[in-house]
Amino acid sequence: MSSNTMPRTSTWSKSTEASPLNPVQKPFVWVGVVVSVLLFALIINVTTITQGVLFLVGIAFGLTLLHARFGFTSAFRRLMSVGNVQGLQAHLLMLGVATTLFAIILATGFSFTGNAPQGYVFPVGLSVVAGSFLFGIGMQLGSGCASGTLYTVGGGKSSMILTLFGFIAGSVLGAYHIGFWRDLPSLPAISLAESTGFGYFGGWIVQIAVFLGIYGITVKVAKKKNPPKMAPLATTSGLKRLWRGAWPLLLAAVILGLLNALTLTIRGNPWGITSAFALWGSKFLQIFGVDVAGWTYWQGNTEPLNQTVLADSTSVMNFGIILGAFIAASFQGNFKPGKIKPGIAFASTIGGILMGYGARLAFGCNIGAYFGGIASFSLHGYVWMIMALLGTFLALFFRPLFGLKNPNPKDSIC
Repeated sequence: MSSNTMPRTSTWSKSTEASPLNPVQKPFVWVGVVVSVLLFALIINVTTITQGVLFLVGIAFGLTLLHARFGFTSAFRRLMSVGNVQGLQAHLLMLGVATTLFAIILATGFSFTGNAPQGYVFPVGLSVVAGSFLFGIGMQLGSGCASGTLYTVGGGKSSMILTLFGFIAGSVLGAYHIGFWRDLPSLPAISLAESTGFGYFGGWIVQIAVFLGIYGITVKVAKKKNPPKMAPLATTSGLKRLWRGAWPLLLAAVILGLLNALTLTIRGNPWGITSAFALWGSKFLQIFGVDVAGWTYWQGNTEPLNQTVLADSTSVMNFGIILGAFIAASFQGNFKPGKIKPGIAFASTIGGILMGYGARLAFGCNIGAYFGGIASFSLHGYVWMIMALLGTFLALFFRPLFGLKNPNPKDSIC
């Protein structure tokens, strides 16, 4: 396993035993904690306490994602290549928890901050179809989705820095082109709760039934394919497992569902990631005199372009994810950036660009469109899922060209 690779996420082994834990990287742990405290203080000083709380929620997301190596990219790849359904089943549990809480929050208008909660419900058009398909290809070439890119950057995987830069570039390009895509044929925004007349209770019943149906299909797929199981993560026992060892995948699914609902009650919208990438890239272009405010994407919402990024809730949560993952990886002794092979470097950059561009077209990524969209009862979230799976299937043929391995049916898988 190369030194820039996170455990279990890019190697296949016939061993079913987890490798031992590495020593705690105490200097890195202290750096992560001190930087987090200082950034929290800065955020609440220049913005609001709400932004500071969202930063802490972001840290919680980062800790959870890294401790469980909770993947969207790997889950889709395992499913489409060898029929392993463990990751998708974890997604279903996560979506079930979030859907239940979202239904209550959206129906009652519950909020901790007074920000009226609104889900991610967007039109279903050619832009969503094309964007999610491109995202599916991109996340397999880039070896990470939106959340995966952030937590593996924090976890020390060197190639993901290139994926992140590509992500930002692609997001800016997508923002520049968004006017063209929004003019293409599209259905209106369709909510399985509101547009259908079912209400949130009826919509909840429909979605839970859909999840159970998908779960039933995964069980049949697993029986037919008899796929290899996921390789175990290095872990320990007792309370030490909370900060040193691996967290069960299903536990992480529940925590992510809870954290997304918490995000909805604090800022009024579900968890999102990639809008911050478009903001960062656009502000960078402004330095060189580019009139990004005139783009269709920013029209009517130019305020973020003139504020500190710390005033952007998505940005501060992203910073929290990176730092949370960095602290977790340091406790596990896994923060070990390494060299990047040329083929993987190229794939990471191209994958990031495709994901960034696709996310802008599809009203979000695996978090905003897939996780947040479906939990918000939006039809576009299901379309995103289907098209991203198709993009994943196509990308399986491209990955070996860049030196990237696909799951082997004979071995345990990452």
